[in-house]
Amino acid sequence: MTDETTPVPARDEEIWTQLRKLTAARIGLARSGAALKTKPLLDFRLAQARARDAVYATLDEARLVAGLKQFGLPVISVSSAAPDRKSYLMKPNLGRTLPKDMEAIFRPYQGKHYDVAFVVVDGLSACAVQTHAQPLLAEILPGLRTERLLIGPLVVVQQGRVAIGDAIASALRVDVVVVLIGERPGLSAPDSMGIYLTWQSGKPRTDADRNCISNVRPEGLGYVDAGFRLVHALRDIRARRISGVQLKDDSDRLLIDDIKN
Repeated sequence: MTDETTPVPARDEEIWTQLRKLTAARIGLARSGAALKTKPLLDFRLAQARARDAVYATLDEARLVAGLKQFGLPVISVSSAAPDRKSYLMKPNLGRTLPKDMEAIFRPYQGKHYDVAFVVVDGLSACAVQTHAQPLLAEILPGLRTERLLIGPLVVVQQGRVAIGDAIASALRVDVVVVLIGERPGLSAPDSMGIYLTWQSGKPRTDADRNCISNVRPEGLGYVDAGFRLVHALRDIRARRISGVQLKDDSDRLLIDDIKN
């Protein structure tokens, strides 16, 4: 048995090289004294810069709308009550509401009661929804249409927060609103997209009333797996007419059972 006072052997760089292939986390970084060596330090600062850029990046609305039109659904573009990016970041409540002059945009679509509506929001990483929203919707919309669900217009929101989906669901008369939103950038993922599903009961909704699927991107939760979780949660929410902390995600169990069978 090794004595506790025995110095720990030097780490084998080859072992760390192999481990780094399994994760985007910064592990086993080379050091010079108490500081990082130049290369890992520059990589870290580059990741910080990318995260900051993602927060301030502007959504290419025209390109996103053009891509979403392939699904054959009406596409509506709106902005939150935040007049600019600085206001959006400094006053989060503005990103949760629609300005009054935006409400008229929904009137042509208010004659129906929709089963579900998808809202694409820039959030804190416009590049996330710019990159991942269209492929994810391509994964799930064909299957949802075979279930004869009445799907509302696709809504694109600039300067929006998760809760703006509630205002849109109320304007469109939607049972379940699904918000695809750019998540807060991290040092290894500046383009991660989150999905929030909320059952709209007509009462004010809080974060406790939402189900979240996070880290949607090819390097995280891929489109196929994210789509499976989303559709399963959507079916469960509609069947039980609840969402949030009252509803637990058991999609992992279904995947395990499928593998066993």
